[in-house]
Amino acid sequence: MRVLGIDPGTMITGYGVVDDINGKLSHVTHGTIEGKRKDSFPDRLKLIFEGLNKVIEEYKPDYIALEEVFYGKSVKSAIKIGEARGIAILCAASADVPMAEYAPTVVKRAVVGVGSAQKGQVSEMVKVILALSEVPKKYDASDALAMAICHCHRGKSMI
Repeated sequence: MRVLGIDPGTMITGYGVVDDINGKLSHVTHGTIEGKRKDSFPDRLKLIFEGLNKVIEEYKPDYIALEEVFYGKSVKSAIKIGEARGIAILCAASADVPMAEYAPTVVKRAVVGVGSAQKGQVSEMVKVILALSEVPKKYDASDALAMAICHCHRGKSMI
């Protein structure tokens, strides 16, 4: 099973692809889709749309794991992130790839063992679990890989 994890954001959207072959997880790829501050919001959403479609087309995931919406510092931020999530959901639906959503605490618990883990702890465990030579350079990418790992562990009961 191949899982694409997505950490949606309006400036940086992280993605990570993990293969689960008989319970053995292996890293396929990870990266970020990054907008520029000078880009209009619609242009950033278009960039996310095009970038995720390219990743889906190239890596052909069996499932997509996406972070559930949560209220952060402001309602305005939550709405903007929700719009980026909508783009990710549209990409999954357009490609006929089943999707699961996980709360950040569920992902942290699946990867680190504690729902209140810090981003650095998540990155370190992603490195260990996937036998990476170094932690991903951006937390957005390591969070996306963590999302994929979470689905590999928890999603089997949903499939």
